[in-house]
Amino acid sequence: MIATERNPWLKFCISLLLILSSIVGIGQQKIADTIRAGKTIVIIGADRYNFQNLDSNVQFVSLVGHAIVQQEKTIFSADSIVLNQKLNTLEAVGNVHINDADSIHTYAQYLRYVGTDKKAYLSKGVKLTDGKATLTTNDLVYDVQLKTGTYTNGGKVVNGKTVLTSTEGYYYGETKDVYFKKNVVLIDPGFKMYTDTLLYNLTTSISTFVTATKIIEGKRTITTTDGYYDTKKKKGYFNKRSVIDDSTYTFAADKTALDEATGLSEYQGNAVYRSKDTVGGYDLIAGNIKINKKTGSFLATKKPLLLLKQAKDTIYITADTLYSSKLDLLLKTRNVPAVRDAPATVQVKANGKRAKKDTAQQIAVVADSLPSINTKISSKHAAKDTNNNRFFEAYYNVKIFSDSMQAICDSMFYSLEDSVFRLYKQPIAWAQDNQITGDTMLLFVENKHPERLYVYENALTIQKVGAQYYNQVKGNSINAYFLKGQMDHLRAKGNAETIYYGQDERNKFVAVNQANCDVIDMYFEKVKDESKPERIVLRNNLKGTAYPMKQVNHEQLRLRGFHWLIDKRPKSKYDLLGL
Repeated sequence: MIATERNPWLKFCISLLLILSSIVGIGQQKIADTIRAGKTIVIIGADRYNFQNLDSNVQFVSLVGHAIVQQEKTIFSADSIVLNQKLNTLEAVGNVHINDADSIHTYAQYLRYVGTDKKAYLSKGVKLTDGKATLTTNDLVYDVQLKTGTYTNGGKVVNGKTVLTSTEGYYYGETKDVYFKKNVVLIDPGFKMYTDTLLYNLTTSISTFVTATKIIEGKRTITTTDGYYDTKKKKGYFNKRSVIDDSTYTFAADKTALDEATGLSEYQGNAVYRSKDTVGGYDLIAGNIKINKKTGSFLATKKPLLLLKQAKDTIYITADTLYSSKLDLLLKTRNVPAVRDAPATVQVKANGKRAKKDTAQQIAVVADSLPSINTKISSKHAAKDTNNNRFFEAYYNVKIFSDSMQAICDSMFYSLEDSVFRLYKQPIAWAQDNQITGDTMLLFVENKHPERLYVYENALTIQKVGAQYYNQVKGNSINAYFLKGQMDHLRAKGNAETIYYGQDERNKFVAVNQANCDVIDMYFEKVKDESKPERIVLRNNLKGTAYPMKQVNHEQLRLRGFHWLIDKRPKSKYDLLGL
């Protein structure tokens, strides 16, 4: 105290020192506050340091060799770093590494970083990884604060066995989403995907697309514009009229759902399946179709329409529900009648015309009832069908249309192996001008053309030949035979009855015959494109009466069970869908 009073210069120096100490303390406090606020990049260490002040706004710190700096939880390291502490920026060269809170690591050979915006501009061999997926590119802008990365000059993301490339990409670290744009290609061990815009999640491996996208899986190609595909679970959902093109078929629908793991798929909204087999395959149209790839089955609802294709005279089938699967799987759980065991044929001349002798030997003997139930269908005629290990079932309001025959019933079963339509519950069939009814019908098909129609129990055929005139043949069973798609002749057996209008050579009606016997054979002749009754033969225990045309009430000449149901007849393939 006395020394300072005796030495004014010493007193001044001490006062100045106290003031400077105070200023330094305040400055250090501000720097500490700034560091705690995360605004300043601080130096952690380096092999060599070099400080340089150019002006009040430019203050460089050059760090060489194992250079490390830090901002908040983000650590920057490189071979060399030049730090501008005034502007809070840095440039780094050589083996650059950004450790963002031990969650995201970014590597490059060059880095420019703006600390106030927390944005890193990286180039030359850039790699970003979150521990699961890795992004590589030439140039990347990484936002440390938002944890987002952007590249616009081509990049690649590897996520497990999945590789994605694009011209542009936007990485979101918080959600693990990558938004790819322009020339996007996804390559997975099971498929390849090509699109222009794709959102991919690195955690779920779900790809979401909103533009034209093509997915190639072996021989199958999926074309869509909206939907998503789960690479891990092998599930996909596609909107906006997607198309599947395989080596054997094409499939299109407004909405499509696929599960590759289970083999299940569903198609909604004007679903269309087209077989590439123009002869022997089938097409399917429905509002909803469910497919089981493992069992080879489908279930079609909402106005389904099945087309059994052939070169001519395609068969169209519609019902409330259509179902199909492999026949060998069905035979493991259900027996199927072997109805081809006793085929009925017609003897023909070498020129293909039927012989016209009135001998019973001309007509092969027909079985009176169905053969016994077998667990395997006879494959005698199966070789003529393509992919014969298949059956079709139709339930409720079944309608069948072809140029040569039409039919309706409550339910139907059809096997490609024996080529027989089984029609159940009040079936009705029409062939040219003939209407045929009964309890059950078997329609035998040869190369998908009618070969024989077998009707048993309450079998009745009706043909309208005039305003109020109907030829009628009834029996316990009726076999109708076809030649080149036209009705050739029919046979009624068991309590057979007939009402038949005779005509002269000028097709003028001369009389009407009402009779019953054991067997009735009716023969037809082809007149232009139609089959017209040519003659009738009554066999064994004949009882009958012939009436002049004017001495009978024609409206009362009706056999038991007579119903003229022409209004129910499908008139065209469009009529099946109510168009």
